[in-house]
Amino acid sequence: MAVTEPLRHVAVSLKSSSFHDVDLSQSTFHDVKLSGAAFKNVDLSGVKISNANLSNLSIDDARLRGAVFDNVNLSEAKISNANLSNLSIEDANLAGMSIDGVLVTDLFHAFRLQKGG
Repeated sequence: MAVTEPLRHVAVSLKSSSFHDVDLSQSTFHDVKLSGAAFKNVDLSGVKISNANLSNLSIDDARLRGAVFDNVNLSEAKISNANLSNLSIEDANLAGMSIDGVLVTDLFHAFRLQKGG
């Protein structure tokens, strides 16, 4: 995996971009369009993404430890084979988003049922 310095992207369109075999840890993406982007074998640990369109995003074989997603559109996003420990997602559209093939909305529903709510 190639090592890079943390990136800082502000108000930029990276629609349908592909990121493969790179270290993007600690990078910042603010007010970006990443719809349709693909991340494969990528280190996104500690990344901060805010005010972003991540619809139809694909993340496979990635590390997202401690990443923060705030005010993002994750509709139809697909995450598989990823380390999601300490991932924080706040104020997000999760319609159709799946993790390892399971719809996130179904996970929330099952969680609420288990908690008696």
